[in-house]
Amino acid sequence: MSRLPSTTARLRVLHQSFSPALLEGEVSAGGFQWTFCWAFDRGELSVEPSLGRALIQDALLRFLLKADYQLEPGGDYMFTVRAAF
Repeated sequence: MSRLPSTTARLRVLHQSFSPALLEGEVSAGGFQWTFCWAFDRGELSVEPSLGRALIQDALLRFLLKADYQLEPGGDYMFTVRAAF
């Protein structure tokens, strides 16, 4: 049985604000790099630039929802994306 493709993504939280409820940071994977802004009170995630956004957006949102209360500004985190970039 063949293994599913996977890529390790690295995330850095740059800023967190509870009023308004925002978390901002950078994420990189497979040679791509994006910035993101997550409005956690509304569950809205924006990822820039658009190049490669479809590769990371869903996996990033799942990670943010799962690790929500553990994320801190200045923190570096890693998660696995079930795709080869």
